[in-house]
Amino acid sequence: MIFTRWSAKFPGTQRRTAARPDRPVTPPSGPTAHSAAPAPAGDAPAGQPGTVPAARAEGPTGEDAPPAAPPTVDALSVHDILGTIPALVAVVYGPEHRLAYVNSAYAGVFGPRPAGRTAREALPELAELGLLPLMDQVLRSGKPRTVKSRKVPAGAGDRTRDGYYTFTCTPIEVAASGPAPDPEVACVAPHKGVLVFGAEVTDQIESAERLRASEARQRAAAVTLQRSLLPQELEQPDDLIVAATYQPGGTDAAVGGDWYDVITLGAGRTALVIGDVMGRGVRAAAVMGQLRTAVRAYARLDLPPHEVLQLLDGLAAEIDASQIATCVYAVHDPNEGRLVYASAGHLPMLVRDADGAVRRAGEPTGPPLGTGGWLHSSGSVPLGPGSSAVLYTDGLVERRDKDIDDGVASLERAFAGATGAPDIVCDRLLRSLGITAAHDDDVAILVIQNPVRTGHDAELFHNAALELHGGTEAAPRARAFASGVLASWRFSPELHDLGVLAASELVANSLQHGTPPMRLRLRRTDRRLIIEVTDGDDHLPRRRRAEPVDEAGRGISIIATIASSWGSRRTPGGGKAVWCEFALPRG
Repeated sequence: MIFTRWSAKFPGTQRRTAARPDRPVTPPSGPTAHSAAPAPAGDAPAGQPGTVPAARAEGPTGEDAPPAAPPTVDALSVHDILGTIPALVAVVYGPEHRLAYVNSAYAGVFGPRPAGRTAREALPELAELGLLPLMDQVLRSGKPRTVKSRKVPAGAGDRTRDGYYTFTCTPIEVAASGPAPDPEVACVAPHKGVLVFGAEVTDQIESAERLRASEARQRAAAVTLQRSLLPQELEQPDDLIVAATYQPGGTDAAVGGDWYDVITLGAGRTALVIGDVMGRGVRAAAVMGQLRTAVRAYARLDLPPHEVLQLLDGLAAEIDASQIATCVYAVHDPNEGRLVYASAGHLPMLVRDADGAVRRAGEPTGPPLGTGGWLHSSGSVPLGPGSSAVLYTDGLVERRDKDIDDGVASLERAFAGATGAPDIVCDRLLRSLGITAAHDDDVAILVIQNPVRTGHDAELFHNAALELHGGTEAAPRARAFASGVLASWRFSPELHDLGVLAASELVANSLQHGTPPMRLRLRRTDRRLIIEVTDGDDHLPRRRRAEPVDEAGRGISIIATIASSWGSRRTPGGGKAVWCEFALPRG
């Protein structure tokens, strides 16, 4: 294709080079050169800066001479501009996108391209990059379009590594006139065309990839830390079935500080905990680990839930005043069939009764941990046989486009219909709430079930209690009661005798140091025998070394020697409970 003149009209400029006969723009020469026709002898070759006409000096000279007029934009050669810029440039025209021009940078990457042929033939790389449909859109609409980060494989031109380019397709007009040996490609009137401009962004893409890789490593470290701080295996209480799940946010989200825990307190009681540190990354996970460790330490004190949260509140402020955390701490007592709980700014626990009705345990609640200046309080909710409860973090129910109450209501409906073992319920709740691997927030769920036991299982769980009235005669009644109960539960003679001895010592200690009302309670599970005595005095006993001449102080030492474990706690409303456990043989 041979043109004696061609020009490009760029939208938004005042340039009209093609309409000026005194400023022709001529492509470089050669049948496969970067343009469609040989350049006149006076033009600069492709890839070299064009010449700008010098202003003539007229009138006075010397110091009084006026300054020469600066060159205008119209004096610049479009061909020379496109030929010297380092970006890739290709000019096509017509509905078939016939090639009119490529600059030296384009030829350096993809090699020389024959002019006059269609883009599909002459510019196959544009088809591979998916630009031909975009060029069609630009030609039809007359509006520029841009695509980002197209990969050019290594080996194209003189490239030794993969490159990335951002391509912009801009509508232009290409005009040519003069003799043409090939009438099929000759044009004598302006043709609508497209200027393809490719800017290399390899360094930016590689920098972004390095940044993403660094963020991925940091996220992997945070997830590893988070998982290592969570329980590797949940403690399984005698009377409850529990399961939990933790799912970190998607790959683009920083890991949070969600945690959960199950802590056996002794005497058949179990602490259930879930919390969320309001932050992201390794720091949030580290704060979470410290709070979880503190919860386990405070739980060993067997304090009421609101007192545990009170201690955590002060500790959270000391760890990091800028980190706020929410938490629910609940204690299940099988003798009472209730969950006693306290909440520090956390979402309400949900409880499903045996008949399937779901309710929120929303009161009482206080501000998040670390805020200080608040006295937390405890509440309770029934959790009898056949009941279930779910504790969760906000990632399960919170959405950017919905109110969080709507999310909790959706969870209520899902929990009402989620049947099966606790681990199955966890999975069903995740699916029902639309939680996938790409979810943008961490999710932690803890499901508790108090099963209904029948048949052989029911024979392994028994309770018996005796109110202790009177003075010293209460001790022999307690021994006789314990002996009869343990015999009916068919324990071995050795365990029977140890149980009677433990009951006698606990009752004697309560009669000597406690106040009415007093009660002896015996409980057996499939794993242990529990003996507990309660009274109205709130002074907790402690183990001490009794001297040979002392007449008292040996009861707790005897209990600690013969039992698997023992402990004491204050009871709600005043008073205390002292208990001991005997592990039952397996099988």
